[in-house]
Amino acid sequence: MAGGGWIRLPDGSVVVALSLPRPGAAGQRVRFLVHAANRARALTRLRNLGLRAVYLRGNTEPPTPDEVSAVLHHPDGLVWRSATPRETDFWRPVGALLRSPAAG
Repeated sequence: MAGGGWIRLPDGSVVVALSLPRPGAAGQRVRFLVHAANRARALTRLRNLGLRAVYLRGNTEPPTPDEVSAVLHHPDGLVWRSATPRETDFWRPVGALLRSPAAG
């Protein structure tokens, strides 16, 4: 099941954070951050990428201030990294995850 949450920004938009199983890699999880006008649109953006079973149930893992800053400074407003980040892990555009599912 996905763990995640959301936060409303002063301009009315939201940042949604979800921890999901990594596509093509069993047992690994990734954390997605999406900036959108509302929660429904944020989830729709993920579903349109092929992550069909994406639901936000509650607000148990809202994005941290650092995560909000990372997604707001990305031109696509949609980034990911490992759910258990190491010191060398950076936020990446979602295209990198979909192009090479075995890359870590």
